[in-house]
Amino acid sequence: MIGVVAKLKIAEGKEAEFEAAAKELMTKVKANEPGTLTYELYKSKSDPQTYIFMEQYATEDDLKAHGKTDYFKAAGPKFGPCLAGKPEIEYFNNVE
Repeated sequence: MIGVVAKLKIAEGKEAEFEAAAKELMTKVKANEPGTLTYELYKSKSDPQTYIFMEQYATEDDLKAHGKTDYFKAAGPKFGPCLAGKPEIEYFNNVE
């Protein structure tokens, strides 16, 4: 399995816009990607402008397929105006 943590800093006042776009993306991922085992958004308790997507994919191919979907590509322009900096993305391999 492949784990991904994507940390995003959201511009003040853009939280609702970002959350709406993120919820739309999560719905589409969960409905269309059986190899995406987890795709959840979390908001920091200590910093209301910091969010993370926690993602888990069955295989490397599932991760690659996720990034190629039309709805993932369409999310970028929706997220862009909400961001207060470049996302930090880290990839993990599970330990068995």
